[in-house]
Amino acid sequence: MLRNHSLFLCFFFVVSASVLRSDHVLKLDPLVTKEERRTVALTDSGQISAIDVNDGYRGPYHIQFITMEPNSLFLPVLLQADMVFYVHTGRGMLEWVDDKDMNRLDLQPGDVYRLESGSVFYVHSHANPTREKLRIDAFFTNRNNESSQETYFGAYSTLSDLVLGFDKRVLQMAFKVSSELIEEIMGTTKPTSIIRMPSRNETDHPDWRAGIIEAVTGGGTSPGIYSRKKGTKAFNILRRKPDFENCNGWSVAVNGKDFRSLKGSDIGVFMVNLTKGSMMAPHWNPRATEVAIVTHGQGMVRIVCSSDSPNCQNSRFRVKEGDVFVIPRFHPMAQISFNNDSLVFMGFSTMARNNRPQFFVGKRSVFQAIDVEILAMSFNVNNATVRQFIDSQQESLILECASCAEEEEKKMEEEDRKKRQEEEEEKRDEEAKRREEEEREARKREEEQKQRQEEEARREEEEAKRQEKERQERQKREEEEAKRKEEEEKQRQEEEARREEEEEAKRQEEEKEEKERQERQKREEEEEEEEARRRKEEERGGGGGGEGRALKKIWKI
Repeated sequence: MLRNHSLFLCFFFVVSASVLRSDHVLKLDPLVTKEERRTVALTDSGQISAIDVNDGYRGPYHIQFITMEPNSLFLPVLLQADMVFYVHTGRGMLEWVDDKDMNRLDLQPGDVYRLESGSVFYVHSHANPTREKLRIDAFFTNRNNESSQETYFGAYSTLSDLVLGFDKRVLQMAFKVSSELIEEIMGTTKPTSIIRMPSRNETDHPDWRAGIIEAVTGGGTSPGIYSRKKGTKAFNILRRKPDFENCNGWSVAVNGKDFRSLKGSDIGVFMVNLTKGSMMAPHWNPRATEVAIVTHGQGMVRIVCSSDSPNCQNSRFRVKEGDVFVIPRFHPMAQISFNNDSLVFMGFSTMARNNRPQFFVGKRSVFQAIDVEILAMSFNVNNATVRQFIDSQQESLILECASCAEEEEKKMEEEDRKKRQEEEEEKRDEEAKRREEEEREARKREEEQKQRQEEEARREEEEAKRQEKERQERQKREEEEAKRKEEEEKQRQEEEARREEEEEAKRQEEEKEEKERQERQKREEEEEEEEARRRKEEERGGGGGGEGRALKKIWKI
């Protein structure tokens, strides 16, 4: 017996460790408040809001909250994911077409049903004297929940998007209608998701959207290819006998074994009703993730991490009507109601077919199957202590827990206060570090500025020295240049004087030569005159010529 228990315990920790070692754990944000829902569509006839959640391992999971005013119509859409829904309030009618049948289902509070991907459906809310709205909580998921890599195309597509994406000519030939009709259809504005249901006498001819509905569902005068399936019923979870019930509350869970519509989806639906001052005992799901929606009241939820991963932290938070919280597989949890209010929540669980919740306390506790000695060693206490620890509580599922939620809330507020203090301290530390960094940067800037000033002064001094040196060199060059020019001028003047002297000497020489020339010329003229006179005298005297020639020769000599 001890050996079997030991093997069981080893198997449990090996399986847990293999899961906790996964490198694909995502950061979990377990609570999504009602105020965080995003609006998908909003009209006078209704509203659609949505959230996306993940369990830290797979997902995301898409949830839509559809609210329809009385006598309104949720227009036909093509499902691109499996949809499991719960009717929260109101009444209406769901019609859908699957691969072979046209189906109709009357809806009322508490109804649960599943539509498979590929179905075309629409919803009509009934008119009622109390003006109660039809509210549907819908959970969308890929059929293969084990694969987070499967392509996800969205929850659904409207018929107008599917049809009107084609070219006009293609639609004309496909529907075998006139181009005018195609123009009329394509010329209209895209309708909103939820519209007021028109009465039959509002128009003489049916709206083209109604024609598409009839064509898709096989209605109208044409027999169509679809047959109407009769006897389709939803599973009403409010009428189901609770799986567990005591004075502290009740719980019920439905999966494919209980309701054929859920078969093959691995999606289950559950509901828990905790009376005032009660608690759903601590437990975990070995295979399923729970996505819960608070439908009434308020309470506290406690989630314990199953690993020491930095992405996972123990958490406690308060929930109210409309909030959604997620409990991943392997994460121990407890839901607790306040002393002054009950807590009711319903939700959807993955892998519900193969999941058996494991409770910590009572006769159904998993600890009862483990040998006391091994359990004592696990907690590092003696056998008597662990025996008292596991045998004191006989109840298993829903327990009395007066003021537990209030204490949890106080701890949450204290943790929040401590967290705020830590954040403030961290902020102060960061502010101090920032100021210190700023001061360090300021000192650095001052030092750099001082260095720049010193460098600038040094550069200015060097520049002044350089300019002074250049000035002195320039002055020296100017003096040398002036001296050179002075010498050149002196040389020029001397040269000019020399040239003038030479020119004067030359002029004097020329004047002398000119004077001598003139004197010679004068002598020659005198000689010629003398010669002429002599000839005249010879002519007159006859013999005096010889004497005159002799005198002339003597003169020349």
